[in-house]
Amino acid sequence: MQVKINGQMIEIEAGKNIFDAAFALDPAVAREALCALVNEEVRELTYVPSEGDEITTLTFEDERARKVFWHTTSHLLAQAVKRLFPDAKFAIGPAIDAGFYYDFEVAKPFTAEDLQKITAEMKKIVKERLRLERFELPVAEAKELMKDEPYKLELIEEHAGKGENISFYRQGDFTDLCAGPHLFDVSKIKAIALLSSTGAYWRGDSNRPMLQRIYGISFLKAAELEEHLAKLEEARKRDHNKIGRELEYFTTVDVIGQGLPILLPKGAKVVQTLQRWVEDEEEKRGYLLTKTPLMAKSDLYKISGHWDHYLDGMFVLGDPTDESKECFAMRPMTCPFQYQVFLNRMRSYRDLPMRLGETSTLFRNEDSGEMHGLIRVRQFTISEGHLILRPDQLEAEFKGCLELAKYCLETVGMLEDCTFRFSQWDPNNKEKYIGTPEQWDEAQGIMGKILDDLGVEYTIGIDEAAFYGPKLDIQYRNVFGKEDTIVTIQVDQLLAEQFDMSYIDQSGQKVRPYIIHRTSLGCYERTLAYLIEKYAGALPTWMAPTQVRVLPISERTMEKSAEVYQQLRAAGLRVELDERNEKIGYKIREAQMQKIPYMVIIGEKEAEAGTVSVRSRQDGDLGSMPVEDFLKLIKEVIDTKAKK
Repeated sequence: MQVKINGQMIEIEAGKNIFDAAFALDPAVAREALCALVNEEVRELTYVPSEGDEITTLTFEDERARKVFWHTTSHLLAQAVKRLFPDAKFAIGPAIDAGFYYDFEVAKPFTAEDLQKITAEMKKIVKERLRLERFELPVAEAKELMKDEPYKLELIEEHAGKGENISFYRQGDFTDLCAGPHLFDVSKIKAIALLSSTGAYWRGDSNRPMLQRIYGISFLKAAELEEHLAKLEEARKRDHNKIGRELEYFTTVDVIGQGLPILLPKGAKVVQTLQRWVEDEEEKRGYLLTKTPLMAKSDLYKISGHWDHYLDGMFVLGDPTDESKECFAMRPMTCPFQYQVFLNRMRSYRDLPMRLGETSTLFRNEDSGEMHGLIRVRQFTISEGHLILRPDQLEAEFKGCLELAKYCLETVGMLEDCTFRFSQWDPNNKEKYIGTPEQWDEAQGIMGKILDDLGVEYTIGIDEAAFYGPKLDIQYRNVFGKEDTIVTIQVDQLLAEQFDMSYIDQSGQKVRPYIIHRTSLGCYERTLAYLIEKYAGALPTWMAPTQVRVLPISERTMEKSAEVYQQLRAAGLRVELDERNEKIGYKIREAQMQKIPYMVIIGEKEAEAGTVSVRSRQDGDLGSMPVEDFLKLIKEVIDTKAKK
């Protein structure tokens, strides 16, 4: 039997698995492999290929292989917990972007000492070199096997109607419900760290039981783990949840609720600065400003499809089942509102493209377990826009949206850390989407051609599309490695039909327009969080909430310091005057702790000479200079939006 492995056609005996095939080609490559791609599907090394299969072995360097490695480690964790806490009930244990977790129902929360014992037990199991063996059972037998595990039974029940067998993995004395794939055995998991234990609702639903979630990470070598833990420690220092609160950018209050942060004056000033800049930039590029309501009757969302496809993510005001009364909902996005601007009167092809922009406040009913500082919230503000256009304008306008997003991200210093994902529908999950397969094929084909023509390097995300169309997601990772979407650009040819939108073309016929949904800088709260982390709180001068602090050395220079303060304010700078009766060294250290870009120090010598002594957060002592020279210096830094 012939298969292609790592680009080479080889002959292997029928029934031999991937590891055997790889070993025959190159024993060293086989030993390094953790799993393999078989015809673009991730498989374990024990998988038996068929004639003509194309196989690529994957090592820890590949993200897909790391996910397999970490998923196997989550089973290792569960086995250790079962040995030490026999009464524990097991929920789920997936790999995540940076490691893994497993959820358990236990009598009391895990302690730090428990985590140490579990880690030691995991290391003991690794030395046992247990094989992972896959097997399947009919639903009835699967239920019998998992009869003492209520969460596993719930998962089995969900698959019962599909008429398929249920897959399991066994390693020694432990068996888990799982689709796989997994490592060949546990012996490669040489370095393990359990990082934390926290509460997590079953399936993220606050009405379901509270479980205990253990997070962990694992590597092939101890040195790799040590390097990762060092990076994690640095990430904790940069965590916006820590720095943002310490520097008083935002706070949260229990009686207000999860996912509803309060921006304190510093945070509000940064967001205001970003919003004004983005709105001005959009106006330069031909956008028309709109201001639309924060809520609407259910009728609007039924037309758009949000009522059928997004209701669980909306805050509904009233009883949606009582048709005798009006029911309202807070808006989760602005598109159906902005369409009313286009629909206000009949439009001609000459009116297009119509570029509509709005700084929109949106509301989304996120699961409580997903809340995280400013990154995942329930009320947020976004640089939202919709372009209504002719088909022949689609590529040029999409390019303009992408250029604007890249310009904004580059200016704030985030573009270098971004990746691009072409998010497509899943034809096997049709209930999630509107439109026909033909319409989706057309939309995705058009968007794919545009992305290729523009030379965008992207990955493909199946089942990541909006319910009405494919999109380009610009992805960003926070300091802990968690990836989120920060900017989206979506191609939509379906909602125009839902809202009966049309324009008169050159031949006098009514034609459906295309729509692009897009953001320029995405969610401002999330952007603020990422900026705090990227710059460790030391935001570039142009967006910093306080750009200059004036520091009088003594009471005798207070009057002159107040004059300089007023002069800087009159020049449009965000400036503070430190009038406290403290030593200058203390004032300087505090300004440094507050990450203020520039300090202007005024002693008796400076007061007499009409100069100021300038200290830069980045460049240190810049010496004495006239106020006019300092203004010229800082204005250049601000006007060029320098990253300092």
